[in-house]
Amino acid sequence: MDQLRPKLFDFHGVSMTHFFTDNWDKVQNFKAKPDDIVVATYPKAGTTWVCYILDLLYFGQTCPEREKSVTIYDRVPFLEFICPQYPTGIDMADTLPTSPRIIKTHLPVQFLPKSFWQQNCKIVYVARNAKDNVVSYFHFDRMEKVQPEPGDWSSFLQRFKEGKMVFGSWYDHVCGWWEKKRTYSNIHYMFYEDLVKDTGLEIKKLGSFLGLSTSEEERKKIVACVQFDVMKANPMTNLSDDPTLDCSVSQFLRKGKVGDWKNHFTVAQKEQFDEHYKQKMKDTNLQFCEEI
Repeated sequence: MDQLRPKLFDFHGVSMTHFFTDNWDKVQNFKAKPDDIVVATYPKAGTTWVCYILDLLYFGQTCPEREKSVTIYDRVPFLEFICPQYPTGIDMADTLPTSPRIIKTHLPVQFLPKSFWQQNCKIVYVARNAKDNVVSYFHFDRMEKVQPEPGDWSSFLQRFKEGKMVFGSWYDHVCGWWEKKRTYSNIHYMFYEDLVKDTGLEIKKLGSFLGLSTSEEERKKIVACVQFDVMKANPMTNLSDDPTLDCSVSQFLRKGKVGDWKNHFTVAQKEQFDEHYKQKMKDTNLQFCEEI
């Protein structure tokens, strides 16, 4: 798989690779259904975690056998992904046997297929603080062979600040979706750090947004299933059999902590990052928590 390491290129103003643009016309013409649930995130912001929570909220009671036999990747299609070894995300979404369909995407808000807006679909956006996000993305790119070569930590951090990452700038992504909330009421904007602090409360809020009436007992069961160590030990969520992932380099689900960035940033890197961050975020009221 090493020969597949792709190169970044500019795609309508956003850095992308061919694994997410080769099926572009079909992605843009995707036919959404009114009950589709979209999970939208910048990469490495808790996507798998929230996908699994949603899957359990909708199907944990009715299809418990799936928990041990179907990977989360097969339960929640990755809309824009196209790779020779796999069915495309579009094909997977079109043939999903479950209803509602839960579909994940890393697309910035301006790239989401129009039919999701037209059908007034519910969208769950998950955001993670920039410092932990870049650390997680770095380790992911080290082990994911269909991502560009990450280089060393220092150069990776610089590219992150410049937005030269697959799916573009973290700043544009989180702020773009945050701004969209003003005009589109069916977005539930979640923070990774809140999920870590009180998973049960966040699941309750999520259920309320989706119009689901889950009992306290059901929520407690879900909380137990989605603890980080439980998901890490579960091959259906840790994707340990995925041939594009080199698990000898890192685990797909690595740490799941808030504040792990302190183990990676030097004092100088933190100071430079904070100054850059202040400039990039000066026009938004979006705020993040970097430690709990």
